[in-house]
Amino acid sequence: MLEFLRGREVLVAGWGVSGRSLIAPLRDIGARPVVTDNGAHALAEAAELGLDIAPAPELENTDWSRFALVITSPGWRPDSPVLASAVAEGIPVWGDVEFAWWVDQARLYGPVRKWLVITGTNGKTTTTAMTHSILRAAGIPSVACGNIGLPILDALRRSPGPQVLAVELSSFQLHWAPSVRPEAGVVLNVAEDHLDWHGGLDAYAAAKSRALLGRIGVVGLDDPIAAGLARRSKARRTIGFRIGVPADGELGVVDGKLLDRAFTKAAILAESKEISPPGPAGIADALAAAALTRAIDVAPQFVREGLVAHKVGPHRSALVRELGGVEFVDDSKATNPHAARSSILGHQHVIWLAGGLLKGAGVEDLVEEVAERLVAVVLFGADAPVIAAALARHAPEVPVLELDTRDHSGMGQALMNEAITGTPDYDIADAVMARAVREAAAFAGPGDTVLLAPAAASLDMFTDYTHRGRSFAAAVEELKDEDLGRRL
Repeated sequence: MLEFLRGREVLVAGWGVSGRSLIAPLRDIGARPVVTDNGAHALAEAAELGLDIAPAPELENTDWSRFALVITSPGWRPDSPVLASAVAEGIPVWGDVEFAWWVDQARLYGPVRKWLVITGTNGKTTTTAMTHSILRAAGIPSVACGNIGLPILDALRRSPGPQVLAVELSSFQLHWAPSVRPEAGVVLNVAEDHLDWHGGLDAYAAAKSRALLGRIGVVGLDDPIAAGLARRSKARRTIGFRIGVPADGELGVVDGKLLDRAFTKAAILAESKEISPPGPAGIADALAAAALTRAIDVAPQFVREGLVAHKVGPHRSALVRELGGVEFVDDSKATNPHAARSSILGHQHVIWLAGGLLKGAGVEDLVEEVAERLVAVVLFGADAPVIAAALARHAPEVPVLELDTRDHSGMGQALMNEAITGTPDYDIADAVMARAVREAAAFAGPGDTVLLAPAAASLDMFTDYTHRGRSFAAAVEELKDEDLGRRL
């Protein structure tokens, strides 16, 4: 199955976490990995490990027939020069997930595993963690992997190996993995995100729909686009879940109880009040995890046990602190408008901290829907003006403070460092967040929630969303009672 790689060079495009995970399996197969990357530091690191390297400019004049395969990191776009050249020369291009699938099918590291695939614009990580928790409760050797942090190849190489993989996959990963046929796969929801990468919502949704190619496909019926994918599903059987009374063939909620009517006549799985995180989004994720695990015959009592044991991870609607009757909540993981919507609707009176990189997503519908809950808004980051304009149109009475990233005293050295290195100086980002938190606190009174739900990606200012969340939490911990309500 992978014999065509033996004795041949394989180009590894991207020296990140997924790129590193490819090296040992390629060598185990008998292939010779060659690393390319756009960063000189990354190539130097690969070279120090004894790997052959090929800087991208050198590949412009290479003889592509030397490579049996190109394996790309998921973030590399199809129109990247290296990948486009490979395709033009007739060299197959796989993603690391596609390669992992074939490694598993080839039984390179033991018996073939059951893959439970989770995708969607929002809720992937929570659903993956819930799925893994249920599998643990049932005593099934399993691991959570993929986009959640652990590369699938590293999971396959574990000893003793897992029997089931709870695999979180992004739209990028699915785009590059056309062969994956999971035992069960779910599309939680589909909203505008990564449109700059995919070129439009239709292509983005099509990538997500690749989770619905296996034995059981699962879709979120409360989301119109995800529900629509049920009609295009190529799974042998497709079911749905909803936060409401389920029909036959669905999972849902009746009188505060999660109910399975897809895999049995009717089975109570858990109480809504037992689910973490609380609220509609958490319940939807729990139903999805339940559907995936029921698809491989996990008993209802283990579904409940696993869901009760699961606790929400950091930066996902996590309460950082209560001060003077004001709650400060970190939902830095809300990296797109759809996620921010769910976060804001979970609170009655919100001082909203938002901004970053919208990645082509629109905010008009979000702002219009949540306007009545907004007490004030503090904006930062590259696309703050876009959000400010939407607020001016749909929530003109709501006070809006738009911070200038560079408008801070004491930032001279940080700005100089940024000018010299050409990369963001994270001291600036932390200073902006500290000011954003102070300004938000000034609008807050008892019963209000200061909510970091940026609706945008973090990479214009922070290393990632976890850095953004930690920066928010650190600033919140510095607040004093007198910081509250100064603008009221």
